[in-house]
Amino acid sequence: MSTRIEYDVLLVGGSPSNLTLAYHLLELAKASGKELSMCILEKGKDFGSHVMSGAVSNPHVLQKIWPNYKDIGFPIEAVCNDSNFSVLGTNKKWDMPSFAYPKSLDKTGYLVLTLSYVTGWMAMQVQEKAKEVPNVTVDLFTGFAAHKVVFEDGRVAGVAVTENPKSEEDYVYGKFTAFGDKGFISRDVIDHYKLRDCPQIWSVGVKEVWQCNESYEGKVWHTLGWPLLDGTFGGGFVYGMKDNKLTIGMVISLDSHDPNMNPQQKLQEYKKHPWIQAMIKGGKLLKYGAALLPEGGYYSLPKKFAVPGALLLGDALGVLDVKHLAGIDRSMECGYVAAEVLHDALVKGDFSEEALAPYQARLTDSFVVKESYNDRYFRWAFIENPRLLGDYVPTIAKSVDNSSPIMGMLSIGLKNPFRAIGDGIRSLSLIEGMKDIGPIKYKPDYQHIIPEFVTPKYDEPPYDKSTIYSRPDAVFYASTKYHEGNQHIDEYNADVCIKCIGKYEGLGKTTPCVADCTAEVHRIDIIADVRRHGMSLENCIHCRTCEIVCPEVNLRVKPTEQGSGPDFMGL
Repeated sequence: MSTRIEYDVLLVGGSPSNLTLAYHLLELAKASGKELSMCILEKGKDFGSHVMSGAVSNPHVLQKIWPNYKDIGFPIEAVCNDSNFSVLGTNKKWDMPSFAYPKSLDKTGYLVLTLSYVTGWMAMQVQEKAKEVPNVTVDLFTGFAAHKVVFEDGRVAGVAVTENPKSEEDYVYGKFTAFGDKGFISRDVIDHYKLRDCPQIWSVGVKEVWQCNESYEGKVWHTLGWPLLDGTFGGGFVYGMKDNKLTIGMVISLDSHDPNMNPQQKLQEYKKHPWIQAMIKGGKLLKYGAALLPEGGYYSLPKKFAVPGALLLGDALGVLDVKHLAGIDRSMECGYVAAEVLHDALVKGDFSEEALAPYQARLTDSFVVKESYNDRYFRWAFIENPRLLGDYVPTIAKSVDNSSPIMGMLSIGLKNPFRAIGDGIRSLSLIEGMKDIGPIKYKPDYQHIIPEFVTPKYDEPPYDKSTIYSRPDAVFYASTKYHEGNQHIDEYNADVCIKCIGKYEGLGKTTPCVADCTAEVHRIDIIADVRRHGMSLENCIHCRTCEIVCPEVNLRVKPTEQGSGPDFMGL
């Protein structure tokens, strides 16, 4: 007779949001004496091995949880002492004066972090805190993914921890379940309860860490322009860390018109810029990775943050704020508030949906949702007016190389002064939240693809070929490792893929899943004279980009088993 494995609180994903929840719940239970059990499921082989982010973060929530974080070994790469927002031409860089860009982009005093290390550290703090709280049982399981949400009697009851569950031992149940994942499994909760009227939109972050010959510790740049000069929303970032390490990355929105955008190669183009070339000359690539970022903001938030038996936190909720380039502190605040709401419910023995209602109310009244509301039209401003990224930014980037950015701005105004002034006023009012145009509704990212799109051509600057990596070579630096028989990407209909291949190859292109893959997973095979979709799943770094850009909605990326996948420790 099998035994039902059940906890009071089940946390799906070893995310900063869930680990904050776990730690704060331990603090609350220590003070109250409430007996409870808690379990954290992490699909990576270690806490942090599937976590990747920029990251430059405001420490205000961190300080609330660990006031002495500086003294207890919290992993800090640097404190930002030189924050810049820059426009790149193909050869030169212009650091904008601070008054010319939003204050939200000034990261002075913020912490430069390696989020994989932070997540591992947080898991250790949970384990250590648990030793002080004998009235709480805490189990942390790595290499265990949630493959299926279990619904019982109208509520979330738990998850299956194998893809094909055969017995009760393949399930873990919770009186309350918290989802902190990037949509691998939480999307099924959102779909089941029909929580999202406005689709989530996504960007992909691609990132490398370099060992350099010089120190850039504390220096932070966020950039606009090269190589995104085709109207695609996104930009680059360079963060100086301790021990002469340098983070170089790009965030590229997946609503690009370009069906063959190739984020990993865009990062290589970014690195060809003379400014970056000078920093990495003689250096060594240490790590590479990619991950999705939810960037729909306020109008893509679910209608309910909690459903019967479950809460949505962090990336599962979609609280990242693109304008502020901030997600970590918001995710941690979700965990902090959730811990207090769950503790109250457990003390009262109230397992109803109403017991979880304060979670949404408190987040709505916090900086998390208030700032998201203020920035609710930030992404929409760029979607509404394609001239901003398709015309104005390339013009200014070109002027950075040829004369001065001021001349570029003047040329925009002189070309069509009334339109330029109107665009400026309208876009600024949306970006700053000064104008209310009511609710908006995004199109799914793949619907923005223009199959016939022609990418503008630019002369590349000279560069050291030893600093540039092909996509197959980059996979090595993501340290992928899979157990035999892994099948973690579903292709629903092979005939649909055959038609898609024919369509794009007829236009002289390849399919978006092949082109935009960050790791060399998708390919075209010829079988019995038919061009078919194939996959090298052992290369996958689990970013889900292929699923998001698939024009036919014919792919789904699922959690891997037994801790398989990339190893992002150090990213």
